[in-house]
Amino acid sequence: MVRKMGIYAVLAYVIYGLFFYWYLFYFADTKLPFEYQGSKADPATFLNGRELMLSEEYSKIRNLLFFLSTPFEWLFYFVILLFGFSRAFKRWAESTSKYKLLQTAIYLIWLSFFAYVATFPLSYISYSLSKTYHISTQTFPSWMKDELIDFWINYGTWLIIVPVIYWLMKKSKRWWFYAWLLSIPFTLFMMFLQPVVIDPLYNDFYPLKNKELETKILTMADKAHIPAKHVFEVNMAEKTNSMNAYVTGIGSNARIVLWDTTLNQLSDRQILFIMAHEMCHYVEKHIYFGIAGYLLLSLLGLYLANRIMDWAIKRWGTELKIPEKRDIRSLPLFLMIISFLMFAASPFTNLISRYEESRADNYAIHMTKDPEAAITSFQELTKSGLSQVNPPLLVKIFRYDHPSMLDRISMLEEYEIKHRKQIK
Repeated sequence: MVRKMGIYAVLAYVIYGLFFYWYLFYFADTKLPFEYQGSKADPATFLNGRELMLSEEYSKIRNLLFFLSTPFEWLFYFVILLFGFSRAFKRWAESTSKYKLLQTAIYLIWLSFFAYVATFPLSYISYSLSKTYHISTQTFPSWMKDELIDFWINYGTWLIIVPVIYWLMKKSKRWWFYAWLLSIPFTLFMMFLQPVVIDPLYNDFYPLKNKELETKILTMADKAHIPAKHVFEVNMAEKTNSMNAYVTGIGSNARIVLWDTTLNQLSDRQILFIMAHEMCHYVEKHIYFGIAGYLLLSLLGLYLANRIMDWAIKRWGTELKIPEKRDIRSLPLFLMIISFLMFAASPFTNLISRYEESRADNYAIHMTKDPEAAITSFQELTKSGLSQVNPPLLVKIFRYDHPSMLDRISMLEEYEIKHRKQIK
């Protein structure tokens, strides 16, 4: 029975992978609708032939890696349970220490290590791909440093969360609700900590060096009633050629951040449009709506995880080597279910995010009234990241938390046409 379940799981993953390979490379049509051909949203108007070819190649492979990565995580956790590795991790932990907390920490380090080793090939392929297409400029030692930082941050986070969850499981059948209540202050604390503790582990952040540009940005922020004193830049040129800007943190630790690649590759007018976009997220409190939405979804997720775990252990507990839910050996099952639920929820969360990003684009163009700078900034972003202007439907649904460049540039073109009519 165990062997059959393992074979079926691997076979399902292979069929799933072949489907997405066929969908992305043979079925999906990324050509622009006829009415957009020749417009400013048409990549043929701002990319040369080689760039067009590279953007299609890179996007297809990157999208395939995305669709392969998350289900591979499910397959890994399933195999860990099916072949008794989770039971072995617990046995090794118990033979190493007599203290429960230390046993949990040892179990987690074994599980984290095996997960890292299993997923490393896909991570390295993704890194190598971005190097091949000249998106990444990061050296291998620098990339490995970031990978190890990720590993220890994830391990430290789970070292806090897992003992609490399993303690609650032993105390109450409504553990999922109490775990959710505790997750609220923890989430807010981590969001507050992110800009000043976690992000600087990866890169150096400092106030914008271009004081003339900073003055323009702060003047615009003042008009929007944003009490900003600084705009931060981060040194990303040593890692990537792509561009980005974002809002991070909450409360007094909230920051607007610009990558130095954005500063190096865009004009002041283009940067002001991007900054106006980021200011909208602050003005319309998108960060706080995002936190509220995340917490609501996490409540539903924990409830469903509890129900699914009960059902799975009752039906396949013997095959999965899980005697009961409260046993630490059930952790891979819990992580697999949470990962699946997050993937299943991504179309909804991406839809909400695309709506907020669309509002931010509208806010930015009405604030700056500079459609040329806005359109060319999106064209440059497309070029630097070799992005698809019109991604396949499933890619857009599961992967895009921003509107496609076709949607964004065509909206700006409509504004530009209306603006010209108003001037006349």
